[in-house]
Amino acid sequence: MSDETPLRVSEIFGPTIQGEGALIGVPTVFVRLGGCDYRCSWCDSLHAVESAYRESWIPMSAEAVMDEVARLSGGRPLLVSLSGGNPAIQPLAGLIGLGHDKGYCFALETQGSVARDWFRDLDMLVLSPKPPSSGMEVDWTAFQACVDAGQGADMVMKIVIFDETDYQWAQGVAARYPHLPLFLQPGNHTPPPPDDDHALVDQAGVDERMRWLVDKVTQDGWFQARVLPQLHVMLWGNKRGV
Repeated sequence: MSDETPLRVSEIFGPTIQGEGALIGVPTVFVRLGGCDYRCSWCDSLHAVESAYRESWIPMSAEAVMDEVARLSGGRPLLVSLSGGNPAIQPLAGLIGLGHDKGYCFALETQGSVARDWFRDLDMLVLSPKPPSSGMEVDWTAFQACVDAGQGADMVMKIVIFDETDYQWAQGVAARYPHLPLFLQPGNHTPPPPDDDHALVDQAGVDERMRWLVDKVTQDGWFQARVLPQLHVMLWGNKRGV
């Protein structure tokens, strides 16, 4: 049985590849949901965050979303990535159940500010606490509630790194949650305007930060952290829908 409350959908696209984190390179259909309880200074998905774009979010039932995912994938089950905004603020239990019945897998990424009991039904839960450069402050009680709710799903952490302060902060988070596999990602220098599908990224700057981050973890002997790029940014810049 699906949830009765409609989902607010910013965009559904794919199949393409997952561009970052533990599932990088995996063929994926993305369901990007509208709305977020954070306002990160470097957000690259403002079209799914700011209420000014609420009118572009389409109310859809879980059945309608799953029908579109199936259409895009030709009915062949694959990974469905639930993103935002913060997708955890929406009722996704019904969608996950419908998709699992059809053989699809689900990964969800959230900053860890809102815990849901259906986290345990996910195939992968990506917790992405926001570092100091975001301008946000993590509520660690809420974050722990998300960790507890996700027991039963594969669970990892992903942290975006812009500078030395973020790096040191990430080391502290890793010490707090040593049992969670950790992926570090160099920050994207130039978030696109939300209405510009063709905004370019300062790839040279991102590459420089990537090299700096690789050097840092190897020199520090922080061998538990995995450093990965945003593959989709390398291929398509900040273009939406890829």
